[in-house]
Amino acid sequence: MNGEMETSAQDQVWVQDDLLKLLEAMKVALPQKDLTKYKTSESHLDWQKVAFNSYTAEMCKQKWQEVSKEIRKFRTLTELIVDAQDYIKNPYKGKKIKKHPDFPKKPLTPYFRFFMEKRAKYAKLHPEMSNLDLTKILSKKYRELPEKKKKKYVDDFLRDKEMFVQSMDKFSKYREEHPDLVESMAKKGSNVPEKPKTPQQLWYNHEKKAFLKTHPEATTKDIKDNLGKQWTQLSDKKRLKWITKSLEQRKLYEEVMREYIQQHPELNMTQDDIVKSTLTKAERHLKDKSDGRPDKPPPNGYSMFCAELMSNMKDVPSTERMVMCSQRWKLLKQGEKDAYQKRCEQRKKEYEIEMNRFLSTLSEQEQQRVLSEEKIGYKKGTGASSPASKKKNSKTKASPEKPKRPISAMFIFSEEKRPKLQQERPDLSDSELTRLLARMWNELPDKKKEKYKRLEIVLKAESVKKEKEDRSRLPDPPKTAQEIWQQSVIGDYMARFKSDRSKAQKAMEATWSNMEKKEKIMWIKKAAEDQKRYERELYEMRSPAAAAIASGKKMKFEGEPKKPPSNGYQKFSQEMLSNGELNHLPMKERMTEIGSRWQRLPLKDKDRYKKIAEEKQRQYKVQLEQWLASLSSQERNTYKEYNSQKRKSAAKPGGPKAKSKKSPEKASSEADSSEDKENKSEDSSSESNSQESSDSDSD
Repeated sequence: MNGEMETSAQDQVWVQDDLLKLLEAMKVALPQKDLTKYKTSESHLDWQKVAFNSYTAEMCKQKWQEVSKEIRKFRTLTELIVDAQDYIKNPYKGKKIKKHPDFPKKPLTPYFRFFMEKRAKYAKLHPEMSNLDLTKILSKKYRELPEKKKKKYVDDFLRDKEMFVQSMDKFSKYREEHPDLVESMAKKGSNVPEKPKTPQQLWYNHEKKAFLKTHPEATTKDIKDNLGKQWTQLSDKKRLKWITKSLEQRKLYEEVMREYIQQHPELNMTQDDIVKSTLTKAERHLKDKSDGRPDKPPPNGYSMFCAELMSNMKDVPSTERMVMCSQRWKLLKQGEKDAYQKRCEQRKKEYEIEMNRFLSTLSEQEQQRVLSEEKIGYKKGTGASSPASKKKNSKTKASPEKPKRPISAMFIFSEEKRPKLQQERPDLSDSELTRLLARMWNELPDKKKEKYKRLEIVLKAESVKKEKEDRSRLPDPPKTAQEIWQQSVIGDYMARFKSDRSKAQKAMEATWSNMEKKEKIMWIKKAAEDQKRYERELYEMRSPAAAAIASGKKMKFEGEPKKPPSNGYQKFSQEMLSNGELNHLPMKERMTEIGSRWQRLPLKDKDRYKKIAEEKQRQYKVQLEQWLASLSSQERNTYKEYNSQKRKSAAKPGGPKAKSKKSPEKASSEADSSEDKENKSEDSSSESNSQESSDSDSD
């Protein structure tokens, strides 16, 4: 009975409409959000719901399996059904039309004949090897084959090639009798004018014929490899010849294409479909240079100095050149640096005149191209690149002290020997000295080089250590919206896939990509908050002083000596505040009472307090210098930056000093003008410092 049902299912003929109905029924039976693998969805599909008309559930399932063989299966079933509908409507879409059966077969190359002959043998000898590994072995064997043995395959190839040429000649005579001959799919608009060839393609086609005459057995790969090397070594003069030919071809092509577009409006082609250029950037630059385009001058004096110095550094490794240039630039006097800058400015003026002269010889379109290239070039080159300008830029952005790149063994040797050489050979210029030191290094025995190499290793280790320390201080990088979402659901997915992280990861990525934008908004906001957190922490790390000032917090430095009173009045205030005599009064009244007592104090006592304050200041300066010397350079910079930022904020309108109220003693005056001036200067800062000074010990 079951056998009869199977045969009836196979004999059932499905028309296109029925197949489309089957797919629609499957679509309806699937869940709204189908995010699982297609095999999983297929296994859970209720085929009873899919069945329609005279087609049973089993027949529908069987037919779907036949159809699904013709389509890709690395997406969801919902998406696959769309492909299946497209396949049923266009079963021949993308299929190549076969060659005519009478079309002559091309002869096998010598290598391929050898490959076909030996492959079976080597496959038996090495059954564990893949096809790719076998191909590599046979390719190597063929290359190592003696010319006598190789001749057999070459002769067979040449014999078959002659027969192929004769067959093609015969076949071409009867081309009209074979209208169904199509080597590849006929494309709409196949009579479009041929695109112009690049200079390299033109040269390749020209040289290929000559190469085949001398090497008839050469494969396409051999020709490409040989001619590819020759093209790179071609002189500029010879290359310009092919660049000119390519440009001539392009001009003809543009004219023909414009006519073709007008004659075929049904193709919806525009001017944008015309090939704009056949030259590479380097070829275009070479052509412009031959037409009189001037070389761009260096952007500043430092770049000019480097260019001149590096022209004499052929013996020096490229990695060392910029380091040496930077070191040599630092040794120049300011007058010498200014001279380079003046020469650079003069060269820029000359360049502008030469460029305007060159532009006047070009068409309007070419002028726009050159000018756009100039703008891009200047954008890329904006910003001073000299060490001095880098210092200025580093001041504007406060950043943690980066470890310097460790100098090489050769550079350590050069710096050690340079002063002695300068004394012995004062007639040599800097560039000549550099070349001489490079030669001395190359001629140095390996045993003597070891000393400098050990120093290089030590410096490199210190640099790596410093870099690791700096990296460890960096805040956690910000997470993307997807990463934050995955972090929140990873537990559920790991449980679902039985702790298989790779499967869980793939499932999460698929779910995220199918989520709607409104579902992602919450996670996008969290990612934005995390980005702000990262930027804030990075700012605090790079400039802790500025961050502390901005937040209104006072920075504490471990071991920093306490600031002493700045004058006699402050010392007197500290004493009065610390002895507790005026604690029964509010702070405002307390300061008023201190001011009035200071006024009544004899001049002798005032001088005594003033001397105590001055002595405390001297002691503080000594302690501060000792403490600063014990700090690292980074900690010292942070301390200095914090104090300078604090002074700036205090000097601004509305700063702490501006807000401080004058003490009551300001109202009183004394006969002695010098005493009055002292009192005023002391009183102006008394109240602002009173709270801080109360914490310190009185003398």
